[in-house]
Amino acid sequence: MQFKVAVLAGDGIGPEVCGETVKVLNAVGKKYGHSFDFKYGLVGGCAIDATGEALPKASEDISKSADAVIFGAVGGPKWDYATAKVRPEEGILQIRKALNLFANIRPVKLFNDLIDATDIKPEVVRGTDFIFIRELTGGIYFGKPRKTVTNSRGRRAIDTMVYSEKEISRILRIGFELARSRNKKLTSIDKANVLDCSRLWRKIAVEMSAEYPDVKLENHLVDSCAMRLIHAPTSFDVAVTENMFGDILTDEASMVCGSMGMMPSASLSATPIEGKKAFGLYEPIHGSAPDIAGQNKANPIATVLSAGYMLRWSMALPKEAKAIENAVEQVIKDGYRTGDIKRKDDGKELVSCTKMGDLLVERV
Repeated sequence: MQFKVAVLAGDGIGPEVCGETVKVLNAVGKKYGHSFDFKYGLVGGCAIDATGEALPKASEDISKSADAVIFGAVGGPKWDYATAKVRPEEGILQIRKALNLFANIRPVKLFNDLIDATDIKPEVVRGTDFIFIRELTGGIYFGKPRKTVTNSRGRRAIDTMVYSEKEISRILRIGFELARSRNKKLTSIDKANVLDCSRLWRKIAVEMSAEYPDVKLENHLVDSCAMRLIHAPTSFDVAVTENMFGDILTDEASMVCGSMGMMPSASLSATPIEGKKAFGLYEPIHGSAPDIAGQNKANPIATVLSAGYMLRWSMALPKEAKAIENAVEQVIKDGYRTGDIKRKDDGKELVSCTKMGDLLVERV
């Protein structure tokens, strides 16, 4: 089978980790009799430099005509100044809206052989394996009005959080469905003691729980949940929350796994169901890491694992997805480490980004 894949590598280490991911996907295709037609587009800072836009229409068109999108990272010091008319981060926000990617799924799994790569006590994190679901196209990142004004009393900034019942219920449904397919426990995260959006969120979560009597619903405030992520990460099965809370909490959760370089994600336009295809954009949760860009030091594993989810959820190829997951697990077990997961005197072999890609190809 042939699949069309849009590759928006972006800035910083984005092209490096996407390059290794393409290499791994080609190895998967060769082994299982598939081919991938990769089409490349600009996004983020490099797109601003070339076209003046963070998401050029050509990149949007490439993405819309593909079976799925692989995304790298955007941003960097070059474009990070207060008077910038266009920011690289607008590219990812725009493509999420353009492709209706309302559900961001971020698995949080600690590989047994990386238990010493995290700064948290092993007895706390051992066995961590849960899924975070972040609503992606609503909330304060997209609410209007959004502006900064200056008057005689000084400067004033306004951001608006808005959520509709439709937006809340569709993301909660994905949470309930995934929880039903796992350990039947859903944690809904809000700030219902302060925010009207969160009070509506909690009300809808409780109402929907009646449709899922086999799933245990827990409602947690975001601040207490932030503590619980570090204190008891194994207590989670599936967690669902709104856009900004999910952005913050999933970055925090990466520390449980040792590094953002190990954290994949999938941004989907429909509920992921085994055997059915849901259009999605797949990216690591890390940023562009300009401090190591171009030095062949990046960890490509998060992007490679994201491509595994692409095979599973957008192409209905679970066997091929498992091959990628097994390859990653074997490389880690064999003692190879990029700098972000290497610890001093751990006896493991430090490898480059390209070498890690080669090792994954060998094990596919």
